[in-house]
Amino acid sequence: MRFQFKTEYNDDIRLYQDRVQLAWYVALLITAVSLPLFLGDFYISQVTFILIFSIAGMGIMLLVGHTGLVSLGHAAFLAAGAYSTVNLELLGVPFFLALPLGGLFAGVLGAVLAIPVLRLTGIYLAIATLALAIIIEDIIVLAEPLTGGVVGLSVDSIYLFSAAGPEINIYFTPFRFYYLALAVAALVALLYANILRSSTGRAFLAIRDSEVSARAMGINVARYKTLSFGLSCFITGLAGGLLAHFLGHINHEAFLILTSIELLMIVVIGGLGSIHGAFFGAIVFGMLPLTVSIAIETFGAPLGITSTTLPGLSTGIFAGLLVMFILVEPFGIYGRWLKIRTYFQLFPLYRRDMFRRHKSYLKTERMR
Repeated sequence: MRFQFKTEYNDDIRLYQDRVQLAWYVALLITAVSLPLFLGDFYISQVTFILIFSIAGMGIMLLVGHTGLVSLGHAAFLAAGAYSTVNLELLGVPFFLALPLGGLFAGVLGAVLAIPVLRLTGIYLAIATLALAIIIEDIIVLAEPLTGGVVGLSVDSIYLFSAAGPEINIYFTPFRFYYLALAVAALVALLYANILRSSTGRAFLAIRDSEVSARAMGINVARYKTLSFGLSCFITGLAGGLLAHFLGHINHEAFLILTSIELLMIVVIGGLGSIHGAFFGAIVFGMLPLTVSIAIETFGAPLGITSTTLPGLSTGIFAGLLVMFILVEPFGIYGRWLKIRTYFQLFPLYRRDMFRRHKSYLKTERMR
């Protein structure tokens, strides 16, 4: 059993609990940096895809997991970040400026739309964001001068500072693209962690637990909801800019309503309310199609079963995993890991009731 003796307030808000956890994070970072030494181009591309959706997962995690606001329309802001980044690059803006500006555009757009939308709560908020995900497909088709319409836009290679700089392309230089996605993911995770340890992050958590109690403590609920939505869309917009270059060609089919649902499924399966959950969910989302394809080729070939005879199998399995986690493990993959870790840390004092979700709620919530 390992004990952590806290002597000051900063012990509760620092980025890591103790030196052991810091050592694990350092080891994870070293492993991530050295990964291209052990994997080929194909698998590096798959890991890059996972990193991109980890960034998008952190975006929606901030909104759903830490502020308690459900969104089924985040594909719209993924598209906003993608198209704005590509158009800025076409105007001659270097990528290292175009990507954050594209994310900023998505964030401002999300904050503006949040002002009327966040007057709704619960299922009504989910329906409003769902309508946004449906509308964005038509907007992309109609805004042909900026989006290329139905045909879409072809995306060139990445040049960080100028056209004379090193080329970054997922097909020709996948290792460079991987390191770019890894750097953005690490910076976003660091930004996210610092937001949570600030007064702003604590306001988000207060709103998630009880809006009435948050108002009683003097928190401007409307302001912090809008800020949360804007920050969430900013992070999702960064993922959209990277996704555009990963795909090489974007049109409205890359940002369907199914994408919004998949983003929500990522954070639910990974574990709501934790940065780690966004990465765990993205790993499942990224590796599941590849695993299913390998399994079909290995075990289905003798039976005459191929990937074409079972279309949508990966999506069905992903949906089945979502239902299973909701019924069996509502805390997601990260929640299960916390239970296992706590069991060994507290053995033999561990009790299953430590993680039980209580059906009771604050009396103030009964006013709603």
